[in-house]
Amino acid sequence: MRRQRTTAVKKNDGNSGWSGQAGGIGGLRRIWRAGVYSRDGLIAAFRHEAAFRQELLLIIPLLPLALWLPASGPGKALMLASLLLVLIVELLNSAIEAVVDRISTERHPLAKRAKDLGSAAVLIALLNVPVVWLLVLFG
Repeated sequence: MRRQRTTAVKKNDGNSGWSGQAGGIGGLRRIWRAGVYSRDGLIAAFRHEAAFRQELLLIIPLLPLALWLPASGPGKALMLASLLLVLIVELLNSAIEAVVDRISTERHPLAKRAKDLGSAAVLIALLNVPVVWLLVLFG
């Protein structure tokens, strides 16, 4: 049974799932755990974030299209990176929203600002996709 990560900083005995201190478990075990936590994050995003699912539905057909279109290798890489950037920024935005909601469900100007800034970052990432694609395909 996998230990749950805690949110408090505690002494790192090498057996905890997460520690706020530097050091701790190393090598392959640390890499394995990081992979498990990343998988958990992707699953949580898919299950609980409608925007992530919508962006994924938009991006899935565009990934093979980016490889099929007549562009140079670096151009294709830029097109793919622009798509993946949307998902990365959406994951970060979802994390910001989750932390803000965890701290308080009360309306507060700073909470609104944090959520609005995250949303603006997603918008910029989305607007970046057609700009990159058009520049790669039509110079």
